[in-house]
Amino acid sequence: MTPTLYQKYKKEVVPAMVKEFGFKSIMQSPKITKVTLNVGYGRFLKEPNFAELVEKNLVKISGQKAVRTKAKQSISNFKIREGMEIGAMVTLRGTKMYQFLEKLLNITFPRVRDFRGISDKSFDRQGNYNFGLKDMTAFAEIKQTDIEKNHGLEITVSTTAKSKEEGKALLSLLGFPFTK
Repeated sequence: MTPTLYQKYKKEVVPAMVKEFGFKSIMQSPKITKVTLNVGYGRFLKEPNFAELVEKNLVKISGQKAVRTKAKQSISNFKIREGMEIGAMVTLRGTKMYQFLEKLLNITFPRVRDFRGISDKSFDRQGNYNFGLKDMTAFAEIKQTDIEKNHGLEITVSTTAKSKEEGKALLSLLGFPFTK
């Protein structure tokens, strides 16, 4: 079963991108390659149960097992040593990626309190988009009563776009609610 967001990409977004940017082939049109969900432990680094709580929440949201990330180098100001577990992440590709984006656009964003859109200034030079959510309870799978300690979530949408303009056009045609 193909997600409706992928069908929209094939039928509406690709022809619009080819027309807008003057691509010679539909294969030149940018596409989303992966979505990465990341949570840093931050001030709860010393608490052992917090890591399992974060992993459970990421599994509920993404439907995929979370991977714990480790520090690559020591940072004395943050009391981090090389090899310490400092966060958890999930990388989504293919069908699960499109299902997550569909859920994010249609269910999660409307549930965020005082939501006016997401900033269009968070693109890098290659057209990848990064944004964060301060509250995990915006996701329908997470219940307010299950949360002991509230934590945020960073989401990275990686694309094959060659510039910021192509990346923004791709995501806005897919339905991302950007603000000016």
